Amino acid sequence: MIAKLKGLLDTVNADAAVIDVNGVGYLVAASTKTLASLGGVGTAVSVHIETHVREDAIQLFGFVSERERDWFRLLQTVQGVGAKVALAILSVLTPDELHAAIANRDKTMVGRASGVGPKLAERIVNELKDKAGGIAGATIPVGGFAAAAPKGGLAADALSALANLGYKPAEANRVVTAAIEEAGEGADVGTVVRLALKKAAR
Repeated sequence: MIAKLKGLLDTVNADAAVIDVNGVGYLVAASTKTLASLGGVGTAVSVHIETHVREDAIQLFGFVSERERDWFRLLQTVQGVGAKVALAILSVLTPDELHAAIANRDKTMVGRASGVGPKLAERIVNELKDKAGGIAGATIPVGGFAAAAPKGGLAADALSALANLGYKPAEANRVVTAAIEEAGEGADVGTVVRLALKKAAR
């Protein structure tokens, strides 16, 4: 299986690029965000590859980051989401934006992608809300992409817990930040959540 390609960008169209590796051109399907980031023809590029082998074809899908590739894989665990729909979602949402949309169960954001109707968008956020944390480097910004969330896995887990309890983003950010300051970075998530809930109740 091909896992990564390094070469020169030969051509780019609406949904794929050809990467020339030592004289061999590889056709690589990709999200519009990935394609836009590759640069101009002749540019040296490096992309992570997901290889799909079928009876009648071998398809290559390219990603600028491992996180984008991991989301591509995870999205396809949802019934009704194939490679085309997964790329469509990644064409309108960055990995961070997609993670936030799922953490907040924001089916409207996910539904912006071509081929994703309201029912499928709802299925995606419901089925992936407990799986998204397994993606390396992923954090969960709660309540919108501009919200200033505390950094780190501890804060992300605490914010996720409060979001599931129905707390608004601004309030969750405030009390989690205060709870971590009081408990210390070495505290476990259960302690931080309990402290945060006490502060929210005041």
